[in-house]
Amino acid sequence: MVPRFVEKYKHDIVPKMMEKFSFKNAYEVPRLVKIVINVGVGEAAHDKKVLDGVMRDIAEITGQKPAVTKARKDIAGFKIRKDSLMGCKVTLRRARMYEFLDRLINVALPRIRDFRGVNAGSFDENGNYSLGVNEQGIFPEIDIDKIQMVHGMDIAIVTTAKKRVEAFELLNLFGMPFKKAA
Repeated sequence: MVPRFVEKYKHDIVPKMMEKFSFKNAYEVPRLVKIVINVGVGEAAHDKKVLDGVMRDIAEITGQKPAVTKARKDIAGFKIRKDSLMGCKVTLRRARMYEFLDRLINVALPRIRDFRGVNAGSFDENGNYSLGVNEQGIFPEIDIDKIQMVHGMDIAIVTTAKKRVEAFELLNLFGMPFKKAA
């Protein structure tokens, strides 16, 4: 079955973006490439059980097994050795990417306490968007009672947009709840 956001992109977003930015071809319209979810767990260097719990949570949220990330070099101040376990990451593409974005926008973000929108200034010069989430409990897949450790995650949404305005409009049309300018 085709994800809901794929249909929305093809039938709603592409025509609106072509009209607004006067693209001549539908293939010029920016699209999503991938979504990368990264979790850094510093305690994992000393206790592997912590990382196992984090990996289980990320796998439940994304539907995909995360890859373990390791330290690239020694950091004496944090008692970290090269190649010690530091966290995990998942790269979502195609249908899983659209399903995750749908759940993030329509279910998870509104569950954040005192939520007023995400920062519209978090775009890089290439049209990619990054946001941080403070706890994994906002996702409905996570059972709050089984959480070993509350952890945040970094979510990077990679697009083919050439400019920030195009990427902003793309995510805005998907329904990303950006903060209103004061």
